[in-house]
Amino acid sequence: MTSINDGAPLGQSPSLAASSPSATLPRTRDNADLQSPTSSVSSLPYRPNAAASVLFAATTPPGSRPLSPSAGITTPKVPSGSIFGGGTPHEGAAHDRPASDGDDPRPLITHAFVPHIAIFPSQDTDDLIGEKGFSRGLWQLLRPFGDHVQGKVIIRDSIGASRVCEDFSVRFIQLGSGYERPVHSENLKSSTAQTSKQNEQHLTEDQFTATGGNIEAVENVVDLHLEYAEHFPSAGYQEHLAGRSLPTSESELSPFYSLYLRRLLSGMPLAPHETFSHPVACIIAISSRNSNPIEELRRLYEEATRGEKRLPSWVNGEYLRYYVLVHDEERDDIGKAMSLFDQMKRHFGLHCHLLRLRSSRCVATDDDSIPLPTCEWMSATEELLDIQTREDQDGLDIAPPCIFESDATAITTFIREMVTQSVVPSMERCISTWNDQVASRRRGISGRFMSLSKKWTVFGNGSKTSSGGPGGGGSGNNYDSVHGFYQPDTPESIMRKLADYAFMLRDWKLAQSVYELLRSDFNNDKAWKYYAAASEMAAVSTLLASQAMSSKVRIESVDQMLEASCYSYLTRCNSPYGALRCLTLSMELLKIRGESASEAAAKWGTKIVESNILGATGDALMKERVATCYRARKGTGSGGWGSRSRKSALWDILAADKWLILGKYVQARKLLGRVRNVYDTSPSRNGISGFIAANEFLIGLEQDLKRASLSGEDQNAQEVSEDIETETFEGSETLHARTQRNSLIGATIPTMGSLETAPLHMVQEDIGSKGVKEDNFL
Repeated sequence: MTSINDGAPLGQSPSLAASSPSATLPRTRDNADLQSPTSSVSSLPYRPNAAASVLFAATTPPGSRPLSPSAGITTPKVPSGSIFGGGTPHEGAAHDRPASDGDDPRPLITHAFVPHIAIFPSQDTDDLIGEKGFSRGLWQLLRPFGDHVQGKVIIRDSIGASRVCEDFSVRFIQLGSGYERPVHSENLKSSTAQTSKQNEQHLTEDQFTATGGNIEAVENVVDLHLEYAEHFPSAGYQEHLAGRSLPTSESELSPFYSLYLRRLLSGMPLAPHETFSHPVACIIAISSRNSNPIEELRRLYEEATRGEKRLPSWVNGEYLRYYVLVHDEERDDIGKAMSLFDQMKRHFGLHCHLLRLRSSRCVATDDDSIPLPTCEWMSATEELLDIQTREDQDGLDIAPPCIFESDATAITTFIREMVTQSVVPSMERCISTWNDQVASRRRGISGRFMSLSKKWTVFGNGSKTSSGGPGGGGSGNNYDSVHGFYQPDTPESIMRKLADYAFMLRDWKLAQSVYELLRSDFNNDKAWKYYAAASEMAAVSTLLASQAMSSKVRIESVDQMLEASCYSYLTRCNSPYGALRCLTLSMELLKIRGESASEAAAKWGTKIVESNILGATGDALMKERVATCYRARKGTGSGGWGSRSRKSALWDILAADKWLILGKYVQARKLLGRVRNVYDTSPSRNGISGFIAANEFLIGLEQDLKRASLSGEDQNAQEVSEDIETETFEGSETLHARTQRNSLIGATIPTMGSLETAPLHMVQEDIGSKGVKEDNFL
């Protein structure tokens, strides 16, 4: 099996083949652009495997079906609701309700930045769970149930007002996992990289797998979903091939872009500059089979606090401990378990729970069996490994993991009780304490004088302050510039944790005010990654908290924060993941604020494209999203004056060109159809046909797509024949992965830089002149 990290970097796979000499309007493409973003996973076989098709359900259109000779294999449908939210919308507060078009990113953000709960079970507990068929122990069993906490969760904000959340969620992680991959660089002083390097010998590959923040892995996951869509097109695509156009919704959100965002925000690495992935609680679990349970709980506590499982020094170790007794309903005595549970509560307090589970393995044929929910927030690396494992089992029907309904009810009740009675109240108490004791002093007169004195001290001492002081950060500076972090008991670390807690509990105003205070402190201390992260979250909190915002306020506040964050992430910290997350979230939040802000959103999307931090697939998706931002501005009057339909069409053309280079013809066809619709309904009668170079480029794209579609039909028939032949002679032949389809794209066309701008005024058609003949494609 090819390792994910052993492959070539993005853009290093073979280019597409040249087109046949008979093609009209030949076009040339740069060799650097003719490369696929997938490296190690590009050779995966795409066969009608029912087990693998389930993994692509998130991006499979409703009502689609795989076009394969195997009958009975159906593609799962997408659940209703917002694609961003990943579920059925609920009634709630203004910021909790998805937009009517399912294009609201706020549910996605609120489910991405959630409290993290670490799990540290004893060996006997993992053995008991392993008997149920879950080889990765208690974490694997509990993890999918944290994506949706059952029922309503009541949260009190900083002023004591209660708010009901019906879509609250938590994230379960393994204690000691979540570190970033070690970055061996002499120029970077990344504390996360240094910590990962120090702990690398203690961490397993499984613990690294659950960590996100890898743009290349995100690109590879989305590319596999796109490849699946190409090999198993939906029924609507067949109607396109038959010449019957389908209506295209201008506000339709690409499921592949939605998947890109979700995987980008999944598995946030454990880092010192932000505390979202730091545990707010830790589950210490034992089973009723343990011969010395109380001593085992104390041993686990000591190991998690001061032993091998101890978190790095920049993580605040004062988080909630929650003790769980897992009882085997089929083999152990419930009376002894209840007595032991009462003893646990006397020793460790009320933060305890008795979880009653059956130890036998559940199969789909059992009467009370239900499928284990799919984890919606797995990292991109995890999904890649999952897809690769399923594809290696080609032809085998792998049964999905199942769980008894009684076990599911017990787990759901346990998570709800823990969240509502322990985790959320504990976070609320921390917010109240830190806000009163630390943040309020920083907002007062003395805090302002401290900040001012620190600023002038840095200005007066110059570079000497960078090496002075106890932490190597200068006089009055708590930043340890040698190791690159603040100690967890410093005011800066406590305030950052306060802001992150408020953000996770959806108190946007408190979070925004604290992030603003931290920006100046981090800037004075030259803690650039802290400064970039605080600027990012200050901008996101401002966009989430403000109901109305003028263009002047947006330019003076949000735009400056985004500029500062992006510059620090890319230039000072060499963190493309942070910059991409910052600009993408801000772009999506600006897009839903109205037509004027949608153009600002397109500006930040353009900045992402120009920054060259995306791979080929991400570049095409982002260009498509920029077109959507421009299309959101409708203009005024019957003529739509002030609309950005032509800019939207231009970015759709750029995205379609990229999809054609990558061989993603389904995506290119959708965009080119939308572009033709824009130009055909343009107030200018000639549309784009009055500009020869631009029109030839568009016609060339359409003809390339038409030739590729015809070639694809022939290759589909050949592949079906090959499948039948290989299945017939399976005993004597070795099956190899089919290579990627070649594109029939050839020689010369003027570059995109030569495209003229279409006229704004009405143009009278010159009937006598020889214009470019309109293409009858579709």
